[in-house]
Amino acid sequence: MTKDGTAKREVAERKGREGEAQAAQWLMQQGWTIAAERVKTKLGEIDLIARKPGMVAFVEVKWRKRAADLATAIDERRLARVAAAVEVVAHEYAADGEDLRIDVILLAPGTPPRHIANAWQP
Repeated sequence: MTKDGTAKREVAERKGREGEAQAAQWLMQQGWTIAAERVKTKLGEIDLIARKPGMVAFVEVKWRKRAADLATAIDERRLARVAAAVEVVAHEYAADGEDLRIDVILLAPGTPPRHIANAWQP
Protein backbone atom coordinates (compact mmCIF):
# COMPACT_ATOMS: atom_id res chain seq x y z
CA MET A 1 0.00 0.00 0.00
CA THR A 2 1.26 3.49 -0.73
CA LYS A 3 2.02 5.99 1.98
CA ASP A 4 -1.09 7.89 0.96
CA GLY A 5 -3.19 4.73 1.16
CA THR A 6 -1.76 3.90 4.58
CA ALA A 7 -2.54 7.41 5.85
CA LYS A 8 -6.12 7.17 4.57
CA ARG A 9 -6.54 3.78 6.23
CA GLU A 10 -5.22 5.18 9.53
CA VAL A 11 -7.69 8.07 9.37
CA ALA A 12 -10.54 5.65 8.59
CA GLU A 13 -9.48 3.42 11.49
CA ARG A 14 -9.38 6.39 13.89
CA LYS A 15 -12.80 7.63 12.71
CA GLY A 16 -14.19 4.12 13.12
CA ARG A 17 -12.93 3.93 16.70
CA GLU A 18 -14.36 7.38 17.43
CA GLY A 19 -17.68 6.25 15.96
CA GLU A 20 -17.68 3.14 18.13
CA ALA A 21 -17.02 5.27 21.23
CA GLN A 22 -19.85 7.62 20.23
CA ALA A 23 -22.20 4.67 19.66
CA ALA A 24 -21.27 3.17 23.04
CA GLN A 25 -22.03 6.49 24.77
CA TRP A 26 -25.36 6.75 22.96
CA LEU A 27 -26.31 3.17 23.89
CA MET A 28 -25.50 3.84 27.54
CA GLN A 29 -27.74 6.91 27.44
CA GLN A 30 -30.50 4.57 26.18
CA GLY A 31 -30.06 2.32 29.21
CA TRP A 32 -27.67 -0.28 27.78
CA THR A 33 -24.51 -1.53 29.50
CA ILE A 34 -21.49 -2.09 27.27
CA ALA A 35 -20.18 -5.61 27.92
CA ALA A 36 -17.36 -5.56 25.37
CA GLU A 37 -15.82 -3.56 22.55
CA ARG A 38 -14.02 -4.69 19.39
CA VAL A 39 -14.34 -8.42 19.99
CA LYS A 40 -12.23 -10.21 17.39
CA THR A 41 -12.89 -13.75 16.23
CA LYS A 42 -11.42 -15.80 13.41
CA LEU A 43 -14.61 -15.06 11.43
CA GLY A 44 -14.80 -11.32 11.98
CA GLU A 45 -15.09 -8.55 14.53
CA ILE A 46 -18.00 -7.38 16.66
CA ASP A 47 -17.82 -3.64 17.34
CA LEU A 48 -19.88 -3.54 20.54
CA ILE A 49 -21.68 -6.00 22.77
CA ALA A 50 -24.42 -4.32 24.79
CA ARG A 51 -26.76 -5.64 27.47
CA LYS A 52 -30.16 -4.82 28.90
CA PRO A 53 -32.05 -7.14 31.25
CA GLY A 54 -32.95 -10.23 29.23
CA MET A 55 -31.26 -8.96 26.04
CA VAL A 56 -27.78 -9.03 24.51
CA ALA A 57 -27.18 -6.97 21.37
CA PHE A 58 -24.17 -7.49 19.14
CA VAL A 59 -23.73 -4.10 17.49
CA GLU A 60 -22.14 -3.19 14.17
CA VAL A 61 -21.22 0.50 14.03
CA LYS A 62 -20.83 2.36 10.74
CA TRP A 63 -19.55 5.93 10.53
CA ARG A 64 -19.54 7.97 7.33
CA LYS A 65 -18.42 11.51 6.53
CA ARG A 66 -21.74 12.24 4.85
CA ALA A 67 -25.20 11.21 6.02
CA ALA A 68 -26.09 10.41 2.40
CA ASP A 69 -23.50 7.62 2.45
CA LEU A 70 -25.15 5.82 5.36
CA ALA A 71 -27.70 4.16 3.08
CA THR A 72 -24.95 1.95 1.62
CA ALA A 73 -22.84 1.56 4.77
CA ILE A 74 -24.28 -1.82 5.70
CA ASP A 75 -25.32 -4.75 3.57
CA GLU A 76 -26.23 -8.40 3.93
CA ARG A 77 -22.64 -9.57 3.37
CA ARG A 78 -21.32 -7.40 6.21
CA LEU A 79 -24.14 -8.47 8.51
CA ALA A 80 -23.53 -12.13 7.68
CA ARG A 81 -19.89 -11.71 8.73
CA VAL A 82 -20.99 -10.16 12.04
CA ALA A 83 -23.51 -12.99 12.52
CA ALA A 84 -20.77 -15.58 11.98
CA ALA A 85 -18.59 -13.86 14.59
CA VAL A 86 -21.54 -13.73 17.01
CA GLU A 87 -22.02 -17.50 16.70
CA VAL A 88 -18.44 -17.98 17.91
CA VAL A 89 -18.76 -15.85 21.07
CA ALA A 90 -22.47 -15.59 21.94
CA HIS A 91 -22.18 -18.23 24.67
CA GLU A 92 -19.56 -16.08 26.42
CA TYR A 93 -21.91 -13.10 26.74
CA ALA A 94 -25.45 -14.46 26.93
CA ALA A 95 -27.03 -16.49 29.71
CA ASP A 96 -29.77 -19.06 29.19
CA GLY A 97 -33.05 -17.42 28.37
CA GLU A 98 -31.59 -14.11 27.22
CA ASP A 99 -32.61 -12.88 23.81
CA LEU A 100 -29.85 -12.22 21.27
CA ARG A 101 -29.94 -9.84 18.36
CA ILE A 102 -27.65 -8.06 15.93
CA ASP A 103 -28.12 -4.30 15.78
CA VAL A 104 -26.59 -1.60 13.61
CA ILE A 105 -25.84 1.98 14.57
CA LEU A 106 -25.25 4.42 11.71
CA LEU A 107 -23.40 7.65 12.43
CA ALA A 108 -22.58 10.78 10.42
CA PRO A 109 -21.68 14.32 11.46
CA GLY A 110 -24.68 16.53 12.12
CA THR A 111 -27.20 13.69 12.34
CA PRO A 112 -28.52 11.77 15.35
CA PRO A 113 -27.44 8.13 15.63
CA ARG A 114 -29.70 5.79 13.67
CA HIS A 115 -30.23 2.56 15.61
CA ILE A 116 -31.49 -0.41 13.60
CA ALA A 117 -32.57 -3.00 16.15
CA ASN A 118 -32.52 -6.64 15.08
CA ALA A 119 -30.95 -5.79 11.72
CA TRP A 120 -29.97 -9.39 10.93
CA GLN A 121 -32.82 -11.81 10.40
CA PRO A 122 -31.53 -14.71 8.30
